[in-house]
Amino acid sequence: MDRAGGPRVPEQRVAERPAPGPDDSHRLRFSVLGPVRAWRDGEPLPPGSPQQRAMLAALLLREGRTATAAELIDALWGEEPPARALAAVRTYASRLRKVLGPGALLSEAGGYAMRAPAGSLDIQVAQDLATRAEKARAAGDRRGARTLLGQSLGLWDGEPLAHLPGPFAETQRARFEEWRLGLIETRLDLDLELGCHAEAVSELTALTAAYPLRERLRELLMLALYRSGRQAEALAVYTDTRRLLAEELGVDPRAELTDLQHSILNADEELARPVAESAPDRVAPRPAQLPATVPDFTGRAVFVTELSEKLALAESSVMAVSALAGIGGVGKTTLAVHVAHAARPHFPDGQLYTDLQGTSNPAADPGTVLGSFLRALGTPDRSIPDTAEERAALFRSTLDGRRVLVLLDNARDAAQVRPLLPGTPGCAALVTGRTRMVDLAGAHLVDLDVMSPEEALELFTKIVGPQRVRAEREAALDVVAACGFLPLAIRIAASRLASRRTWTVSVLASKLADERRRLDELQAGDLAVKATFELGYGQLEPMQARAFRLLGLADGPDISLPAAASVLDLSVEVTEDLLETLVDTSLLESAAPGRYRYHDLVRLYARACAERDELPPAKRLEALERLLDFYLPTAARVYGMERPGDRTVAHLESAGRPGLSFAGRAQALDWLFTEAASILACVQQSLGHPALLRRAVDLLLAAKDLSESGANSRAYEAATVSARDAAQAAGDAHAEGRARTTLTQVYIKSGRFEEADEEAGRAAVLVDASHDDAWLRSNLANERGIIAFCQGRYADCETFSRAAIESFRADGNKPGEASALCNTSRALVALGRTSEAIDMVRAGMALYDALGLTLRLANARFALGIALSHAERFAEAMAEFQQAVEVFEENRQRLWLGTTYFRIAQVQLATGRPGQAAQLAEQALATGFIGGDWMRANILTDLGKALNALSQPGRARACWLEALSFYEATGADQAAEVRLLLEPLAA
Repeated sequence: MDRAGGPRVPEQRVAERPAPGPDDSHRLRFSVLGPVRAWRDGEPLPPGSPQQRAMLAALLLREGRTATAAELIDALWGEEPPARALAAVRTYASRLRKVLGPGALLSEAGGYAMRAPAGSLDIQVAQDLATRAEKARAAGDRRGARTLLGQSLGLWDGEPLAHLPGPFAETQRARFEEWRLGLIETRLDLDLELGCHAEAVSELTALTAAYPLRERLRELLMLALYRSGRQAEALAVYTDTRRLLAEELGVDPRAELTDLQHSILNADEELARPVAESAPDRVAPRPAQLPATVPDFTGRAVFVTELSEKLALAESSVMAVSALAGIGGVGKTTLAVHVAHAARPHFPDGQLYTDLQGTSNPAADPGTVLGSFLRALGTPDRSIPDTAEERAALFRSTLDGRRVLVLLDNARDAAQVRPLLPGTPGCAALVTGRTRMVDLAGAHLVDLDVMSPEEALELFTKIVGPQRVRAEREAALDVVAACGFLPLAIRIAASRLASRRTWTVSVLASKLADERRRLDELQAGDLAVKATFELGYGQLEPMQARAFRLLGLADGPDISLPAAASVLDLSVEVTEDLLETLVDTSLLESAAPGRYRYHDLVRLYARACAERDELPPAKRLEALERLLDFYLPTAARVYGMERPGDRTVAHLESAGRPGLSFAGRAQALDWLFTEAASILACVQQSLGHPALLRRAVDLLLAAKDLSESGANSRAYEAATVSARDAAQAAGDAHAEGRARTTLTQVYIKSGRFEEADEEAGRAAVLVDASHDDAWLRSNLANERGIIAFCQGRYADCETFSRAAIESFRADGNKPGEASALCNTSRALVALGRTSEAIDMVRAGMALYDALGLTLRLANARFALGIALSHAERFAEAMAEFQQAVEVFEENRQRLWLGTTYFRIAQVQLATGRPGQAAQLAEQALATGFIGGDWMRANILTDLGKALNALSQPGRARACWLEALSFYEATGADQAAEVRLLLEPLAA
């Protein structure tokens, strides 16, 4: 609970109070952005009485300037100082010296001055962070600016100069508060520029309630609501503001607010968008061997700047070497040539170029390349040594005192490059290759990735022409996406289209949509994406090639090292060595330590290689089966750790592999959510093989937490629908019943109760056909009870839930029994049997508690909180909800967290705290919640009540109208209540 008695809503801490750095261990630190405090060596010092702290603050805020005794007296007591004010000031000064130590407080010219070390006062640190944020924003770095502002605001620790007497402290408090509000407004403005409008609504709702006459906050709230798709509420904010300003101040809103209203009314599209050196005369030849740069060079601004800065260093310091690595076709040569041309003024003595043919067999010989370089630099043939070592030495000597750029393109490895590097300051080398040259000492390594979607579309447009792209922008985006944003692929696709005037962009997009034909379509003239990849694949050793082929079969966005080891049927150590060599050749990417991924087109090529080279075909299915048999037992272990005593794991299909083990729940959950996309992709891929069907469905059961987290709910639903359809097509009643019951759970969480009821009904028919599946019988009864409750059929809910209790007991499933007890309590609350409901949910809590099920206990606390609220035992209800919030947040249950925020908001509303209720309701909308549109309508209804109580009838009406629209469309009983709420506003 906060000091006002409201719920403690978790906040994202941007920055903690700065701890002493390496050089700070023996210096003083002070804070004024909160209570006035002081530390030495990290230990707090006693600052003394309020007047003594006020004097310390006055001295600190003069930033080293001397304050006379008269100024200090005026700061502490104003126009009515006590008779012995001067003596008191001297006493305070004496005491501060003793506390702070020698040298901190000095007596100067009849006054005092504080000699605090630079950066030791929190307000100075905050100001410095704010200044840096302003500069970052001016430079276009909005994210950096927002982070710096967050750090600055994070230094506040309550009311500045808290509890200090005197006019000086009062004035400074007002100044600090105004500055803080300005920083908050700037930070919120950056939030909107960065697209975080939904998250900003909650904070702005609370701020506008606290500072109702601050028009800038109202303006930001309007914009945040509009960008969140809540246009009616945004306009209602303007109406409320105009009314409030007229009533309180007799003025109209400022022009910016009015202009924003007009822009919202006109649906302005802009509102929805988150913004040479001359060469000296020389006798020696000046080679200019750089290839021509492409006229349609596009994007890569960050890399161009980074590489240009590195090359510029060679002019005044040491030899600069930059090595670019990336997959074939990513544009390494194009970028290097472009940067080299831009850097020519820094290298007036010439530019050397060679293609080292690193993907050919054999690659270019360094000795031969050195001979050509020496000739270009004016060395006669008779003076060129025979050995590569002597040529390298002469090359370095020839470059001494010159400023030459060497571009080494398509290098095989660092050993090929080393003899070709200049050896003196003033020179530089740019190296490109598919291998990441970590063993090239002193080199600045650059990993070149594919283009951004915007850059890719820009390149496509330059080649095809703006008129054709403007006419079919969506199709053009599909084309560049199908190309995986790979520059070579985009150039090939665009060139084909440009040479075929009868084709539309849509025709090209449809040709590239077929993954099996995509690589064949991406060739034009002597350019071909497949041929580029073939060069790298042809250099692999047999074990590397097998790993490359088999890992490409997995559908997930990436794959972890243990999962890859299962696919390859190798040890983790051997697998890691293999995969790291593939990363070094740029055929595979390291997404993070221990995680690997393919570029989309490289994956297609790897699969083509698998179909061609991995024979017989059964080997490919065996690899996918090993992956499924890795995920199933590992996910089951996570499920079991989350729910000790739950019998679900005992009812799952057995797998042929042991899976991973975990040290604790946190590590297990980390694994599950990290692997979410890969797990669901494995399910989808396995459903096409009858031998894997049941294990794929059971993997969904084991990964149930993914559907409740919010982040993976849609993908989980899609996989479950696919599982249902595949099981039905295969005529497998066992798998179909489990899939339909799982889909029932998904529909319940999204508030689609009619669809849930239909799935549950179909699953009920399959119970007997599935050989009396105990898991199916128990869980299906439990879910049908939940559906009945949400549809207002409370007697049916009690019947189903009590049947679930008996089924779970018969199976020995204690957590399931506890869940059914809590669900039964909800029905009893609705039937007016509140006391019985409280007893029942407490019985469920006791089971959860005995099993150590923290997360499930939080679900039970949620149910108990509802029952206590209906009993008007609000303080007890609030305590249960708050404990549930802490657990849901810790376990990353975003949807349950948002749902609990809403229930707390209802308690706040019932106890006369509309401001806190509105903030929590907004937070629920921004966080997400169980129950889909049905729950959203419920939240909007109560948000409207809170806003109306806060004298914001316009926004309240907008909320109620949106809720009413849903209730009327679904025939919900709540429509009548909302109509009654709207009647006074209509009048």
